[in-house]
Amino acid sequence: MEKLNIFWFRRDLRIADNHGLFCALNSSENVLPIFIFDAEILANLPKNDARVTFIHQQLSQLNNFLKTQNKGIRVCVGKPFDVFAQLCSEFRIESVFSNRDYEPYAQKRDREIAGFLNKNGIRFQQYKDQVIFEQNEVVKEDGNPYVVYTPFMRKWKSVFAKTPPCQYPSEAYLHKLWWQKTYSIPTLQEIGFEASSIHAPQYQMDAPTLTNYEATRNFPALDGTSFLGTYLRFGTVSVRQIVQSAWQIENQTFLNELIWREFFMQILWHFPHTVTRSFKSQYDAILWRNSEADFDKWKHGQTGFPLVDAGMRQLNQTGWMHNRVRMLVGSFLCKHLLIDWRWGEAYFAEKLLDYEMSSNVGNWQWVAGCGVDAAPYFRIFNPAEQVKKFDAKHLYIKKWVDELDSFAYPQPMVDHKEARERCLRVYKTALGS
Repeated sequence: MEKLNIFWFRRDLRIADNHGLFCALNSSENVLPIFIFDAEILANLPKNDARVTFIHQQLSQLNNFLKTQNKGIRVCVGKPFDVFAQLCSEFRIESVFSNRDYEPYAQKRDREIAGFLNKNGIRFQQYKDQVIFEQNEVVKEDGNPYVVYTPFMRKWKSVFAKTPPCQYPSEAYLHKLWWQKTYSIPTLQEIGFEASSIHAPQYQMDAPTLTNYEATRNFPALDGTSFLGTYLRFGTVSVRQIVQSAWQIENQTFLNELIWREFFMQILWHFPHTVTRSFKSQYDAILWRNSEADFDKWKHGQTGFPLVDAGMRQLNQTGWMHNRVRMLVGSFLCKHLLIDWRWGEAYFAEKLLDYEMSSNVGNWQWVAGCGVDAAPYFRIFNPAEQVKKFDAKHLYIKKWVDELDSFAYPQPMVDHKEARERCLRVYKTALGS
């Protein structure tokens, strides 16, 4: 029976600068690289889910590159526990290497796999790869986590300046990969899915994008964002290399956005209850209207508020929405329609190519006013004013709402002033203020 180690690809679909892969390839045994299409995750997804298509494309590209080295990836479909039981029957496995994942399901899965491997005398070795700082690496002097972004950001930069991250040239050790040519990547159809028509936009990391980011990022009609979210989510790029590039730019706005991502990740790590409950527990007393009919209009971009509708249609058609517009549509759902932020969070989780639980939950709680470092509940975006500030010429709106100037476009579903006053009443009652 062949003796080897395993590297388990998850949210790190790349060969270069991959921490866990680097450590596996520098271990004493040859390494079988695997990826598991997790049946428990797949069961909850639509059959044309764009993220499954994206992952499959990335695996195919990785495998095609490795074929040039006479190597490859073993791609499995099933429950991770069952996959590892099968692998243990085929090989003498010394260690399983992977990079850490911080979401609650991943933590539970990894505990179960670690227990199974331990019973079989196999080490499960995990590494930091999808963030610069994790868990308790950036905390207050007393060891407590930060719950306000700005002091976290300052401490993050201070720690980074003293201890910049290492690079892990995993691509230099591919000769240590073990491979059987009988393996092939299953097709999407064999996994039980079909190709999505939605594709991730190519990310932009050129100097003009980073330098001009602050000036352009709030205007949805401009091509002024990086589109990095999907690539960071699935680890097809190295966050260490991205941050190093941003660190060298004088304008810090882009770097600060990357630090927001890590802020929300450490919030989820320290406060996992925020997935389903408000960080500020008193906000769980809000009596949401939760109108299914109103929610349906919001989902389909039929609210009668052009910037809200443009954003939702962009999301539905492309799997992506401009960040400025995300704030508006979130605020509109929670505050104009008084629909629970969890409904919006779940819809974004279903649709967003760049969905990350920590950022999605954090930002939805931010707009609802119930999270860490949140917008105060009385801050209610005026959709008409947002248009004036960020899409005055309606360039973005008309791209997505082509019936804007016709009788086919719906009337506003609520009056802004009345909705604002209703929101303030409901929030004040819930908070006892």
